[in-house]
Amino acid sequence: MFLNNIGASFSFIQPPRPDPKHETRIIFHCRRDPPPSPAKVHWKKRNVKPQSICTADELHRVTVPNSDWKLALWRYLPSHKAPLRNHPLLLLSGVATNAIGYDLSPESSFARYMSAQGFDTWTLEVRGAGLSTYGNNLEKDEERLTNSSEIDSAINDSKSSAFERALEFKKPGASFDSEAKFDESRPMARLMEVLTGMSERLLSFLSSDLSKGRPNSAIVSQIKDFNRRLQTLIKGQQIFPQQILELPDRFTSTLEEFQKQLELIVKYDWDFDHYLEEDVPAAMEYIKAQCQPRDGKLLAIGHSMGGILLYAMLSRCCFDGKDSAFASVVTLASSLDYTPSRSSLKWLLPLAKPVQALNVPVIPVGPLIASAYPLAINPPYVLSWLNSQISAQDMMDQKLFEKLVLNNFCTVPSKLILQLKTVLQNGGLRDRSGTFFYKDHLCKTKVPVLAIAGDQDLICPPEAVYAETVKLIPEELVTYKVFGEFGGPHYAHYDLVGGRSAADQLYPCIIEFLVHHDLA
Repeated sequence: MFLNNIGASFSFIQPPRPDPKHETRIIFHCRRDPPPSPAKVHWKKRNVKPQSICTADELHRVTVPNSDWKLALWRYLPSHKAPLRNHPLLLLSGVATNAIGYDLSPESSFARYMSAQGFDTWTLEVRGAGLSTYGNNLEKDEERLTNSSEIDSAINDSKSSAFERALEFKKPGASFDSEAKFDESRPMARLMEVLTGMSERLLSFLSSDLSKGRPNSAIVSQIKDFNRRLQTLIKGQQIFPQQILELPDRFTSTLEEFQKQLELIVKYDWDFDHYLEEDVPAAMEYIKAQCQPRDGKLLAIGHSMGGILLYAMLSRCCFDGKDSAFASVVTLASSLDYTPSRSSLKWLLPLAKPVQALNVPVIPVGPLIASAYPLAINPPYVLSWLNSQISAQDMMDQKLFEKLVLNNFCTVPSKLILQLKTVLQNGGLRDRSGTFFYKDHLCKTKVPVLAIAGDQDLICPPEAVYAETVKLIPEELVTYKVFGEFGGPHYAHYDLVGGRSAADQLYPCIIEFLVHHDLA
């Protein structure tokens, strides 16, 4: 069963399956004094518009300090039939993914399996993912960005200079009579309001770009020139050509869509360290406030980037001399250094330089994967190799696989991907300054770690997990397991979370580890 095993051995248990019947409650701020036991929490349903995409028992919102971001926390209440647990459980997802991957269906739900074992389970959606919001309009804005077909053809289908040609100016002519001016006053006022807002947003973007010392680019130069034209238009009270004025509402609506896309790009301005230093700590403090564990600690499981975040937190806390507030952690398909392996992520390295040179602000991972999916499952199967990056053959039901591919991925900033690519460079993952190597201080951790790899994981192969991450952790604290058998089943990257055999073979191992350290 196991290709490699370091550390303690466990006797497996067969826990009950999660109950597929559940109801989602939306919670914004729920503090009780004194707090009840985590296994006996019962919340009243609030008068909040339900969001069907959330399949958890409760949806919580967490404000990130000094930010306009509100993170989403999906909460799965512990089963009353299970033993009481001392610590809540935090789940962290991979890069550009949301909480759906941990809860694909009632019959295939990592999160509900954990709650059925008595763990008060919380899945975090970091900024930009899933139901996390920026102000009030992020979800709508992201939908507009990823569904570009809804944008007016005046922007979508034009050449690079066509939009600027539409902005050629004319002075008001004397032929307009007072009645025409009156009829046009309201749409023109709306148009000028939109243009003013666009100009202010552009100025904010350019000021931020310069203050952060980013190299200039053709895109930035074009934006500067476009903004100068907008300011001239606004200050001079000039108007657009007559053919545009004939459809003022349509043209203004198009500009409004363009403005919202621009605002969205400005919002997508974060990297891995923002998750590490702001999002995860904010979520942890919120969970501790809700559940009140006696020792102030949590259990945590991270898949892919989620596990990288846990490793990085342990390392940073060791360097700073702080308590990580973790009772134990489990990582699934995660490593701080992929250089010893033949990771398929190395195929993406040639794309890094063009992204940096062009200052591409965002990577629409979700739309790209959704667009590639039909080419992976239909003849002539030109992208069929992408399927094995996610799941091994026969390890997922086709409908669940499709749901994962089409719903689990989102858009992320380029700077996040550019920082994460350092896992493929000598020394492994480093901070945004490039001077702090996260794996350098992992040897000092005092937190028990269960590191799990999949035998057919092409993204994070077992040698990446073991050689430059597991080996750095004190031997008495780390348990390393590779799941997969010679004749099958095999485990690819996502199969460790939602593979067909995971509930029978892998989950019991995780439960044993968590229970052992929950009681310690």
